[in-house]
Amino acid sequence: MARIDAITHSHFRLRRADTKHTDQQNKHPYLAILRCVHASGLPFDDASDDRLRSWLGVDRDAFYDPQKFAILPMGFCYPGTGKSGDLPPRPECAPLWRGRLLAELPKLELVLAIGQYAIRWHLHDQGLGSRRDNLTQTVSRWREFWPHVLPMPHPSPRNNIWLKRNPWFEAEVAPELQRRVHLLLNR
Repeated sequence: MARIDAITHSHFRLRRADTKHTDQQNKHPYLAILRCVHASGLPFDDASDDRLRSWLGVDRDAFYDPQKFAILPMGFCYPGTGKSGDLPPRPECAPLWRGRLLAELPKLELVLAIGQYAIRWHLHDQGLGSRRDNLTQTVSRWREFWPHVLPMPHPSPRNNIWLKRNPWFEAEVAPELQRRVHLLLNR
């Protein structure tokens, strides 16, 4: 892991806190959550974390336990904010380190591809799903990728309108996700 850490530090001048959930001693988690890490060093340490933990059916302690969850952002640097939310991850980030880092997680059994960039990387770039599909179309076809990958909307409050227009996600998908997470964490 030191090699990836050194590469990201030299390219983006990151703090060690940004990679603390992916160190060598914690390389065998069961789940991966993919999201940009903000300045606190804790992914989803904002209004999104309550909703995401609710979808998962876990408490805060379990969520931040690196033996249970690996939280892997699409980029190790925060790209900044645009008109309608965070800017896209820098294009050189994921190709540089993502495959090598995922290879260090041999017990990975469920990938939550949260948001369009993670969905593109984990589904479309792997030849799964259709690049023409928008987020709603891809998420609505979640059973095609289940139980190994789950395409999801971002849990941000900015997506409240999407969730109101698509109540099936919390009614159908979230309960299935909770059952799967419970099964994985209680083996």
